Amino acid sequence: MKTVSLKSFFGNIQPEAGCDEAGRGCLAGPVFAAAVILPDNFDHPLLNDSKQLTEKQRNQLRTIIETEAVAWAVASVSNEEIDKINILNASILAMHKALSKLKIQPEFIIVDGNRFKPYKNITHQTIIKGDAKYKSIAAASILAKTHRDEFMENAAKKYPQYNWQQNKGYPTKKHRAAIAQYGTTPLHRLTYKLLETQIKIEFGI
Repeated sequence: MKTVSLKSFFGNIQPEAGCDEAGRGCLAGPVFAAAVILPDNFDHPLLNDSKQLTEKQRNQLRTIIETEAVAWAVASVSNEEIDKINILNASILAMHKALSKLKIQPEFIIVDGNRFKPYKNITHQTIIKGDAKYKSIAAASILAKTHRDEFMENAAKKYPQYNWQQNKGYPTKKHRAAIAQYGTTPLHRLTYKLLETQIKIEFGI
């Protein structure tokens, strides 16, 4: 894997926290988000957008980030809440919850993507593909992904039919086939299209 060069900070306002989420496209489970404040000199040759890393690399970096970060936090929003407020609002809520858990309040926030809501009147900047551009967002993407994967692997022990230990709740053919065969679990997002051909119920007069 080629080494990527990520920027340390977006601006001169410190401390600066990077935020990202994991699990927006999943059919089951919570959405997770992380907020990370990194030290000025933090660097690692593997650090990158979590989607560009192997599971082993993500877990290796998780330990390093959690040990060396100035502050970090992970939070989640349940599938029930996702169904109530939609996945965009749930993702932003999870990021706000992660920010609120930081032991140091940031003065500036950078967020992966193009949608965010102000948090405590702290200035923020959304950055499309920010997890491949800035170290703190890449670190947040790794923590959100690894913590969520861990949650789904544990959930797979209770619901083994859905193969969550491998698909982590994403819409694979095996996952959808299991929903068709066994139905939904309390962790499924009922507002999502769970089957390729969603069953429609016609109500007669």
